[in-house]
Amino acid sequence: MIDLEKRIRNVPDFPKKGIVFKDITPLLGDSQALRQAVEQLAQPFASKGVEIVTGIESRGFIFGALVAQRLGAGFIPIRKPGKLPAKTIRESYDLEYGKDTVEIHADAVRPGQKVLMIDDLLATGGTMAAACKLVETLGGQIVGVAFVIELCFLNGRGKLPGRQVHTLIQVAGE
Repeated sequence: MIDLEKRIRNVPDFPKKGIVFKDITPLLGDSQALRQAVEQLAQPFASKGVEIVTGIESRGFIFGALVAQRLGAGFIPIRKPGKLPAKTIRESYDLEYGKDTVEIHADAVRPGQKVLMIDDLLATGGTMAAACKLVETLGGQIVGVAFVIELCFLNGRGKLPGRQVHTLIQVAGE
């Protein structure tokens, strides 16, 4: 078993002073670590009948598409506004200083489809909570949410009540 946490690089003061960015690039560049991460993200949901996996822009696309392939499911991107070419629905959420928005194609999920939500990082939970709302607005049934890294000190799980949350790496403190 590869220690995935050792494949995450800390980049201080990025994107701004005081932030320690969790860079997944070394994990992505290690074929065995990447394969293990995908397997570990998919495993808890292998018997849940997942039909669609979503990935949130942008690093969630990488893991979401690979997990979808592993589970034999389709893949749907959830993007920032103005990036999807057909009719979309959108959901806004609060940031520490302002708001942000995510979108999904209005026909991306059929009512009753079982959906697994994927992103690389769980921080405050706002992005994933908004993405879940989009999928549920379209009638999707969310079977779980999965992340490579969880920044536990930001309590992102608090914005995902009642959801099966699966993470590979938990970071306890800043």
